[in-house]
Order: sequence, then structure tokens, then C-alpha cells
Amino acid sequence: MSGDVILSVRELDVFYGASKILFGVGLEVGRGRTLALLGRNGAGKSTTLKAIAGVAPPRKGSVQLGSTDLAGSRPDVIARAGIGYVPEDRQVFPMHSVEDNLLIGAKLGPQGQDHWKLATVYEAFPILAGMKERRAGALSGGEQQMLTIARTLMGNPEVLLLDEPSEGLAPIIVQAIGELIRKLRGMGVTIVLAEQNMHFCLGISEDAAVIDKGHIVYRDTIQGLRANKEITKRYLAV
Repeated sequence: MSGDVILSVRELDVFYGASKILFGVGLEVGRGRTLALLGRNGAGKSTTLKAIAGVAPPRKGSVQLGSTDLAGSRPDVIARAGIGYVPEDRQVFPMHSVEDNLLIGAKLGPQGQDHWKLATVYEAFPILAGMKERRAGALSGGEQQMLTIARTLMGNPEVLLLDEPSEGLAPIIVQAIGELIRKLRGMGVTIVLAEQNMHFCLGISEDAAVIDKGHIVYRDTIQGLRANKEITKRYLAV
């Protein structure tokens, strides 16, 4: 991985009750790069993102954004520090309009950044511009996924966490989400993408990590992972 490291996760242990879910998980994400966190269902992908975002606070380890360790901080503190989290279940405010959903997420970035405004979002997400008065609950699953990503960007994060953005969507919508992520990457957005679908990640990610049973078992570029048939067969084949 090239470039300066903006997010460094080290030795994360996470428990759900008495059950240990993550075992010393470690990741590094370069500024402006996209890291795919890959693994089968139940491997620990979503828990890793929740731990980074403060939704599942780690019992041990560090989550360092720049020079600040955020491990154990409240989710709102972590969000204001610059980590934007898009959960896998596409949580929109269904009775509010698309534009109201976007405005709910609006805030300055940690350094006062104000790049992502309504005009910027509508330029990046033209489909949302055409339905800004529509109730969010009336959108399709793919449209809601775009809305949740756009709403998170309205908070001007330094790192964007995307949890299973392709899950449950029709192939044509998955393609559109992939194109959107490529566009965001081209704009310099730093992304951590948790996914089961390696093929979805091939054209949009630069770096890869594989998680299995709560352990990181492999790190490389996405092309290095693609070429490693032993790892893909052992940990990613369905």
C-alpha cells in the first residue's frame, strides 16, 4: 500500500456478551485509497466496521485516525472526528424527503471541510437530484443505498466505511453502486469496503484484507488477492 496512512487499526478485540468476535484485528488504510475487507458471512467484517465506528466498542486495541486514537469513543465523537459509517441495513428516515435525509447528515469535517454540500452531492448522485422531494421510504433498495452513502458524505468524513453495499441488490443496481464507488475513489475519498463479493471489489478497490473467524488472515493489493487461488478458494469460495 502506498501513500500516507490515514486509518490504522491495531489489535482489536471485540466481544458480544461473553462471545469473542474479533481477535487482534489490524488494518491500515492509505489516504485516498479503497480497501476491501473480504470474508464469508459471519467472518467478522461488519463487526470490524462497527468497532471502528464505535457501534461495537472494542475491549482492546486502537483505532487511530491520523494521530488520534478513537478506540472506545462514542459513535458521535468518532463521526465528528472524521469517520463516516454506512451500515448494511440502509437506515434512512422513511417519512422524510430525500433532501431532508441529506440535510440531517450535514456537518463540517473535522478540519472545517465543507466540500460535500447539497450541490456537490446532487452532482455526484444525479439520481437523487431528480427525487429530492420524494419520501425516502418510497425509494428502491438501490436508491436507499445511494441515499445513505450520500447522507454520510454530507458529514464531510475523512474515511468512509461501507458495510456490504451490494448486498440484496439487483445486478444492474450493484453495477451502479460500483460505478459510484469508483467515482468517489476518483474524487480522493478514502474508503473501507466490507464485502463478501470479491468480484464486485476487483474493479473498485486497490488494497485487500481477508478476515476469517475474527482473524485477519491475508493482506495484499486486490490484484495480488485475485492471483492467489489458494487464499480465494480457502476463505472466499462459496
